[in-house]
Parts: sequence; C-alpha cells; structure tokens
Amino acid sequence: MSRLAVRTIDFKLAYRLMNELKKRALRFSLLEHDAVLPERDTIWFGSEVEVARFRTEGRAIAVSIGTVEEAVDKAVRMMRGIEQVHRLCFGIDPGPRPGIAWLADGAVLGVAQLENADLVSGHIAAIAASIEYSSMVVRIGDGAPLIRDRIMNDCLTHSYDMEQVNEAKTSRGLLRHNHVVSAIRIAMLAGERIYEFRTVQPTEGDLREIQRQSRKRSNGRKTISMDVAYEVATGKISLDQAING
Repeated sequence: MSRLAVRTIDFKLAYRLMNELKKRALRFSLLEHDAVLPERDTIWFGSEVEVARFRTEGRAIAVSIGTVEEAVDKAVRMMRGIEQVHRLCFGIDPGPRPGIAWLADGAVLGVAQLENADLVSGHIAAIAASIEYSSMVVRIGDGAPLIRDRIMNDCLTHSYDMEQVNEAKTSRGLLRHNHVVSAIRIAMLAGERIYEFRTVQPTEGDLREIQRQSRKRSNGRKTISMDVAYEVATGKISLDQAING
C-alpha cells in the first residue's frame, strides 16, 4: 500500500490535514516541503503551488484549507486503486449529532459525526461534488423520526435518491451512540425508496427534549421557550441561533 505524506510549508494546512488523517486512523509521514519522498509512489498532500512545483514527484494531491476532507477521500481512493466509482452510497444515522458515512462500491471512503442535522445535506453535496460516480443513493436510518424527516426533506430538496433503512438491522452488537459505525451499516443496506417530502410535526416530548438540549448546550444558562423549540424542531432556526437569539 502506498504511503501517505503531508508535505507543505503551510502550517495551518498541515495541521488540518494531520487532524483529518488521524481521525480516519490513516498512517502518514510529516515531511519538509522540499524533502525527498520516502517512496516513488508516495501519495502526498501540498498546496496548489507546491504540487505544481513538484508535480513529477510521487502522486501529488493539491489541497487547500477548505478541501481537506475531499483531498483525503481522494487519497483513500488512490490507495485502494479505485479509479472510477460506479455506486456512491451515503449512510446517515439520524440524531442531534448525526453520523454519516460514504462508500464507493462498498469500500468505506470516510465517516464523520456532524454537530447538527442542518449540516447533513450540505456535507453530502460537498463530498459528492469531489467524486466522479455513475449513480448515488442516500440511505437514512428510521430512528429519531423528527430529525430523520428534516434531514430527509433537505436531501430530497437536492433531488437525491433516498432510502429509509430499518435500524434494527444495523445496531446489533454496537455500543450505544456509535453513530458512525451505524452510518456505515446503514449505507450498506438497501431500504425503502422515499419519493415524497415528510410533514415535520414535533410532539410535546420532542419540544421538551430540545429545551433540555438548550440547557445542556448553554451550560444551564438558558432554557428556550416551547415556541422557540418548535421553530428549532421544524428547522426554521438552529439550536445555537435559538440560544443566542
């Protein structure tokens, strides 16, 4: 397997790259920007200028602060010899901090746990834009109905092919709250095709849970009202906006 290397003079870029590589448990070397590569087929990351300067050395990936995740995805595909993706699958484990996984023809490219449900569809769009593929499906677990339906509606707005997967088949043997592993399992299972937008109608229990989250997020400083919790539940505002508003 080809080695990975971070080879840039940009400290902030190197820091972001190292964090992303460590998060995915990928082994790598940290090199000086003009160092000799350890192997001829080393996959290395650098800025656009650095890659242009050393383009004949190794297998270079140009990256910026805003494209770190996509660049690491590309490196994983290169390491696994995935040149063309036929089926790109996303799996979503819905919840206040959703887990998300993306697979290329069954091979896991990456996982993430997002801070809130409103980030999911945009995250998928950014990843999909960086990969050439023949078809794509987004699969979501059937738990956390309120958040699930909000995410589903956001994804349908992007015209994604959506499927709802039975989470009972994905959670066996898992520790509680292992959202990213659940997301991988969800991505790998075919579900029921979803064509229509869902009506998001929060229950009183949903609203009280959002109030509880507001207390937790604000370290006990603030509990939002039921009316504001309803706006959060229906996606009109984020929880952070509700707390700081």
